[in-house]
Amino acid sequence: MAAETQTATSSVIPFIYYEDPRAALDWLQKAFGFEEHVVYTGEDGKIEHAQLRLGSGMIMPGAPRRYNMKSARELGATNQGNYVVVDDPDAHYERAKAAGAEIVEELHDEDYGSRGYTARDPEGNVWVFGTYDPFGGG
Repeated sequence: MAAETQTATSSVIPFIYYEDPRAALDWLQKAFGFEEHVVYTGEDGKIEHAQLRLGSGMIMPGAPRRYNMKSARELGATNQGNYVVVDDPDAHYERAKAAGAEIVEELHDEDYGSRGYTARDPEGNVWVFGTYDPFGGG
């Protein structure tokens, strides 16, 4: 699949290591609503590089072996998290919960005006979804 030419709204696109990238791509789409943008596989059929979009944001889940990374599950801890702006956190929360996301922090309102929740994916990565948008003024 060829990638489309686009203008990025952000120059920061996180890549996230997954032990099982195919399962992660499927789960991230089902639970969190990401859409597959492009997936490149090697001759062995394993994912070499992937891009998933949600709104104007993008992540690159995969198995970047050349960086000697370990998954959160392998480490037994997390050292980073991902914040994603969503328009309807209540509906997003229900979708994630129905797909089996581990809810770390229940849906709630923040003092600074955001509404959101925190979840973990099946490999232990932390995801925070909320309405706070530092670029959109919200």
